[in-house]
Amino acid sequence: MSFPFFIAQRFFRNIGADKKSASNPTITIATAGVAVGLAVMVITVCVILGFKREVSSKVSGFASDIEVLDYRAITSPEGFPITADSAYLADVKKWPGVVRADRIAQKMGILKTETDFQGVTLKGLPVAYDTTFIANAVEEGRLPRLNAEPDPETGATGSNEIMVSRRQADDLGLKVGDRVFAYFFEETIHMRRLKICGIYCTNLGIFDNNVLITDFETVSQLNNWNADQCSSVEVRLTNLDHLDQSMDVADRYNAEHPDPTAVPRRALSVKDHFGQIFAWLDLLDFNMYVILILMICVAGFTMISGLLILILERTQTIGVLKALGATNGKIRRIFLNFAGFITLRGLLIGDVLALGLIFVQKQFGFIHLDPSSYYVDTVPVEINWWAILLLNVATLILTTLALIAPSYVISRIQPAKAIRYE
Repeated sequence: MSFPFFIAQRFFRNIGADKKSASNPTITIATAGVAVGLAVMVITVCVILGFKREVSSKVSGFASDIEVLDYRAITSPEGFPITADSAYLADVKKWPGVVRADRIAQKMGILKTETDFQGVTLKGLPVAYDTTFIANAVEEGRLPRLNAEPDPETGATGSNEIMVSRRQADDLGLKVGDRVFAYFFEETIHMRRLKICGIYCTNLGIFDNNVLITDFETVSQLNNWNADQCSSVEVRLTNLDHLDQSMDVADRYNAEHPDPTAVPRRALSVKDHFGQIFAWLDLLDFNMYVILILMICVAGFTMISGLLILILERTQTIGVLKALGATNGKIRRIFLNFAGFITLRGLLIGDVLALGLIFVQKQFGFIHLDPSSYYVDTVPVEINWWAILLLNVATLILTTLALIAPSYVISRIQPAKAIRYE
């Protein structure tokens, strides 16, 4: 054990031994500054990571990571279908990072009750569609039947069942089991009576405001499409890390294999389609960096002031050490090690405080938010142990580096005067 480390350890063990010592409250304040600073940083990172994961997974879950469509279909999905036969879908599934590819049909119309009406978009899902995310969003009832069996009442292919959002149900006074008329406008007005089989809620206004969930065949019939036509192909990836690579492959493939009906098929990423949401998520990163810088500054300033008070209080000790032959460098290392012990204790307290609050929030969700503004009803958190470890190490290193310059005040202390210092 080195001499500076040994002396610093003795100093640290004797904290609080002298009740009248002026350094006791200083050390408490310095420890609290580091603990609070780290706790705020850990909570900030975990909350922002939670927001990004929760919101991006909702958007990707309800829409998809990549959509292959005719760009004109963004404003009128039923007017510009693309051709996507089984061979095309099989090729799409070979793109890097692709988990599945599904044909989707959409139709815009008006949902009308006896007292009110609302513009809606029917989203038709195919039989083998992965409904995991949508099923988790169901609040009442169930998902529509996605098979293509004839309706027992009308004999028509397609279920004629729809699932509305909670917002739509509240606005139109609808409940599970109700039948409602939907009107679709082309050269003539088409009317269809639909049955509400369920109510969902994603807290994402871009979906909850106008999207109805139904089966693919119902929408395909309304659009008078053949079996290979659809509004878009939803492509899901293992994770968004493959997005750029998959987009490049999609653009090349669609250019080399054009639609047989001469419709320009293009790939649209979820970040481009819902750019406003992802821009908001990117803004959270900027806010996170600002908070981290401020909290590290708080921890550094409290430790600098604490170190200076510790040096002043132990001026006689410094004088004695110099008289015994200790160099300025060794004495500086003593106080830097001492400050490091205080910082480590602050980091430990900060970790315990932050992780305790995070686990409670993750388990019970006691902090609530307005879902219309934040897309979630409780503050989401995601524990990333590597990020927490990095915050601890960075705080320790940066705080120690900030103490090097103030520690040079030790070299100005003269042994003869210091020993007489009171």
